[in-house]
Amino acid sequence: MPLAVDAVGGAAAICSMASFVPQLMKILRERDAAGVSLRMYLVTVTGFSLWTLYGVLVGRWPIIAANAVCLAMAAAILVLKWRLGRVEPHRD
Repeated sequence: MPLAVDAVGGAAAICSMASFVPQLMKILRERDAAGVSLRMYLVTVTGFSLWTLYGVLVGRWPIIAANAVCLAMAAAILVLKWRLGRVEPHRD
């Protein structure tokens, strides 16, 4: 049973980490982050920061490692949004 649990956790971690790669590559290739939601990435970075802290508090390195990698990639996208994001017109 523990091997299956670890396999599911590992697969989830890989999927989470890999999910940021296409967005990051697109921003870097096009040098444009206008389509990136600032609010979404602020919440995402906050969430991964909290998950990483949680991993530290409970002493679980897989939680720490996976969420730290996701935090780094989401933070990179957020920084690129601030640097490369074009001002979008306000829509109501």
